[in-house]
Amino acid sequence: MEIEVKFRVNFEDIKRKIEGLGAKFFGIEEQEDVYFELPSPKLLRVRKINNTGKSYITYKEILDKRNEEFYELEFEVQDPEGAIELFKRLGFKVQGVVKKRRWIYKLNNVTFELNRVEKAGDFLDIEVITSNPEEGKKIIWDVARRLGLKEEDVEPKLYIELING
Repeated sequence: MEIEVKFRVNFEDIKRKIEGLGAKFFGIEEQEDVYFELPSPKLLRVRKINNTGKSYITYKEILDKRNEEFYELEFEVQDPEGAIELFKRLGFKVQGVVKKRRWIYKLNNVTFELNRVEKAGDFLDIEVITSNPEEGKKIIWDVARRLGLKEEDVEPKLYIELING
């Protein structure tokens, strides 16, 4: 299970703090996510990572009201445009497109995804994969506090919700 908390951040400040924790930098991704309309709490997207040439189909179910616990099924796809066309022909309507530049860091079992999201701003997703949601949230909040982040910095809306208003 993926446990993730999203924070609205000052990009340069939080980047320095993440690096100050000793997190290892894994690279930058230029992502373009095409979301399809599905009833809440389900999400379906095709993600193109333009600077690596990789693409993925992702299905997520949100398991809590704060958008922190997710069941996720993701796999690589060779033809993202074909996948998008297939979903459209199956009757799925495009909900919107989220474009972002993502800096990825890791520290032990914690992943930091520092995102500059077009039309929405700067965010930090702190993520842990675990079978125990409460333990995952504790780990995330321990790290978040070390970064100076607080409850009021949490952004509960999904990126697609922020873009679409």
